[in-house]
Amino acid sequence: MVEGLSARQKRFLLYPTPIRGPSVPIKDNGSRNPALSGWVLVVCAFLLERLGFLRELVWHNAGFGCLTRISEYLENVEPRYDPTVIPLDDTEPEAAVSAEVPVSVDSASPTPSPSISALIKSSPVRYTVANYRSLYTSGELTPLAVVSAVLPLIRRDTSPPGEHSTAWINVRVDLVTKAAEESTLRYKEGRPLGPLDGILVAIKDEYDVEGYPTTLGSAIVPTDEEHVKTIVDGWCIEKLRETGAILMGKVNMVEFGMDTTGSNITFGTPKNPYNPQYYTGGSSSGSAYAVSAGLVPIAMGSDAGGSIRIPSSFCSVYGLKPTHNRLSYLPAVNHASTCAVQGPIAADVSSLAAVYTVVCQPHPASNFPKTVIPPALTNSSHGDDRPRIIGIPEDWFRRASPAVQKLCRGLVERLVAEKGYKVVPVEIPFVKEGQQAHALTMLTDAATAAPLHGGISPTIRILLALGRTTRATDLHLAQKLRRVLMQHLSWLWHAHPGMLIVTPTTQCAGWPIRAPAAELRHGVSDGVKTQETMGYVWMANFCGAPSVSVPAGFVVPEGAPGEGAVAAADTPGKVPVGLMAMGEWASETALLQFASDAEEIGGRDECRPPNWVDVIELARREMEKSADA
Repeated sequence: MVEGLSARQKRFLLYPTPIRGPSVPIKDNGSRNPALSGWVLVVCAFLLERLGFLRELVWHNAGFGCLTRISEYLENVEPRYDPTVIPLDDTEPEAAVSAEVPVSVDSASPTPSPSISALIKSSPVRYTVANYRSLYTSGELTPLAVVSAVLPLIRRDTSPPGEHSTAWINVRVDLVTKAAEESTLRYKEGRPLGPLDGILVAIKDEYDVEGYPTTLGSAIVPTDEEHVKTIVDGWCIEKLRETGAILMGKVNMVEFGMDTTGSNITFGTPKNPYNPQYYTGGSSSGSAYAVSAGLVPIAMGSDAGGSIRIPSSFCSVYGLKPTHNRLSYLPAVNHASTCAVQGPIAADVSSLAAVYTVVCQPHPASNFPKTVIPPALTNSSHGDDRPRIIGIPEDWFRRASPAVQKLCRGLVERLVAEKGYKVVPVEIPFVKEGQQAHALTMLTDAATAAPLHGGISPTIRILLALGRTTRATDLHLAQKLRRVLMQHLSWLWHAHPGMLIVTPTTQCAGWPIRAPAAELRHGVSDGVKTQETMGYVWMANFCGAPSVSVPAGFVVPEGAPGEGAVAAADTPGKVPVGLMAMGEWASETALLQFASDAEEIGGRDECRPPNWVDVIELARREMEKSADA
């Protein structure tokens, strides 16, 4: 036990006491539940809801009873139900210290970029916020032209529907067009509102947005006009509007955000942009798809168990899970308030920083201070004074597939060689038990929030049934383990100030759609695969720490020669892999700097997906049409 408060603890409210956890080996649960899809899934969901003994069997097979086996380590630990850790001023941890020049949020003069012809010819992997804003400022493009180019591709209410409409649940053409016209006029008059003025942003259908129903990806949520009239903008949406961003409708998600496939049998399942035989990952499936396919440079998602980082990894884009409670849900309710956060997905790190800077400003009711604007992320020298320490939990890291490990280790080695990072070995106890503790906490949260309703999809009904099976003692043990893990992380960051804990984003390379007819119609329930996708991401949610996922390369898809190996540049249908870093509470700036370093090194290996849309070329044609009219 540490006597008194350390200097670090004095800079935070609710900072965990730095106590090293026990050194214990990773233990797997021996039993596993079978994967289900099609009518078998439908029947099993029906039976699970009605037969208590069957729920108990499935619950134990899923490994949720493992916490009683470590109760000796938890007997004298107080439970911690809320992982919020709040900085007491606008100074971020050592990891965020930098000598670089801050970005100005209010600057009306972005760094000049190539002309529209030169930009298209240069073939960037994706267009960024900076690209769009420079073209708006020069007058070569207008927000209205960009919106006119994208709308036909995403609308469901046309015949035929837009090519990419499965990624969208709803888009109000009138509202989007009005916002684009207003932004176009502001640029014409030289008075843009901010760095996101005229930038298209896709919004996960979990956010409350005035003028839209909030479906949560479910058929049971009211969408009638009277209900929609009661919906007001959430805080993040309000901040986006203030800076002139164009809210490009509501995008698809897993029902209630409760699985990691990206599947949705009600609104359709967007396929992975790199390989349509794979899922996008979820639950922020539409957000990651929209960015990956080039339709928007930024999107808003949410993350209670990797729901930003998993689809970002699967779709080869950038995703940031902020510190717990840093982004406010108000005036809406966070139905998974012990683990869930809102956050951005973006085409590149500068775009990720731009949108995060806008949405992270504290709500008046928040105890978080005004956030320091993230610094410029383009300085590649080793001369700044920020720590460059990567912590590798080797035993945990090795749980990923060989190809995923190879790609992630390769990127880490390049960060060491080219960016001056230092790798230190770290140990983290109870990673399997912690994952189960996180999962049962989330399922129990969901079971108290979602109604018993026949209109819910079979996959989600099974998960809700399991959430209703959790005993109070197991839920309490889970929160005791949360405190142990948070204290251990605190101890690690005291031992290695500024360290980022780095792992793959997921243990597996993507999630294949193995039985398309059955899975896309009725859904899929595969607890083993879900745990593989969440094998690393859960800790940041359970412990409230910020985390970022960056592209790390590609793997040969299932069914192809050499499946599961690292993919060559010309491998058809290659599947993206992500590298993830988790930082100390409130260290988002350090994570963005790390992501920028990784982008500079790994970006040369990135590529566009086959269904990528050249929005700027389409918008240029819209400009030509307007000129000819």
